[in-house]
Amino acid sequence: MARSLHERPEVTPEREAFYDKIDPLAVAPLWERLFTFMKKEPEMRAHPHVWKYDEIRPSLMETATLITAEEAERRVLILENPALKGETAASDSMFAGFQLIMPGEVAPTHRHSPAALRFIVEGEGAYTAINGEKAPMKPGDLILTPSGVWHDHGNVGTTPVVWLDGLDIPLIRTLGTMFTDLYEDGGIHPEGRPQFDNVARYGANMRPMNYKSDELHSPVFHYPYDETRSALMSLKKADEVDPFHGIKMQYINPNTGAPVMPTLDCYMELLPAKMTTQEFQCTATWIYSVVEGTGRTVINGTPYEWGPRDVFVVPGWLPHHHECDDDDAFLFSFSDKGVHEKLGLYRERRGNVTH
Repeated sequence: MARSLHERPEVTPEREAFYDKIDPLAVAPLWERLFTFMKKEPEMRAHPHVWKYDEIRPSLMETATLITAEEAERRVLILENPALKGETAASDSMFAGFQLIMPGEVAPTHRHSPAALRFIVEGEGAYTAINGEKAPMKPGDLILTPSGVWHDHGNVGTTPVVWLDGLDIPLIRTLGTMFTDLYEDGGIHPEGRPQFDNVARYGANMRPMNYKSDELHSPVFHYPYDETRSALMSLKKADEVDPFHGIKMQYINPNTGAPVMPTLDCYMELLPAKMTTQEFQCTATWIYSVVEGTGRTVINGTPYEWGPRDVFVVPGWLPHHHECDDDDAFLFSFSDKGVHEKLGLYRERRGNVTH
């Protein structure tokens, strides 16, 4: 009899009795499990979702009266995917959250095996320090805290500062390679090089003579939005717009041309006003943060409206396209695409063509 792909065999009384008998031996029949995970195409557990910043912000600000940055260590509201309740995850492989730091506060120095990024959403006057080198925060800036690097945060300004945290926590948790260290006695790392030293040293299309590094992450950890936006606006003049992505640029490790971190791949895209992109899907998951503009992303036939500072997730292998309203839109995104590519698992479909 013809059967569909990995169809579950009939469960007869004899087979059910056998399964009960072998259960105490910590073994199980593969033919009873194949249909649960061997799929014809990828099926993510995470669902598409939009986190509306203006709806979340009042609760985020309220946390400042509930717990100090020191007591919380990091005052963050997790952006938890509704389909992954309790799993501390925005998608199957990535974490996202809004972090708040108030004027005068310092979040102590620590390091961990998960890689992290900070994409600044609101406010100025705060900083992230990487091994003591401070990166001042402005909205739209991307700041990296790679795996194993000492980092702390502070706010020397007069207003609250909020950023989007992106980490590979679900992936690291699955691999079982979670490590975390607090700096000596829970203190702050001594000041290091001057601000923007990393940008001057490695991010100006030059690098120090005889520079060598075995690190897999970018030596640049601060990517100011003013420079990113200017680059995309200059590219717009060439009128070379990808029908699937608009003008989409990847943040890279200038030493290798690879993604900025091995497990988190970061992008900024410009959608020209009134552009509707063509349908695209890929195995990678994308978490977007809207910097400027309004529009919607239609995911598997359902529209998800977005505006400035909103965050939304497009789980892997779901067909989707973007629709931009009357002004240009700038969308930051981070993805597990680099992991898929390194493992030889990445596929994409543009329209009806799979690559």
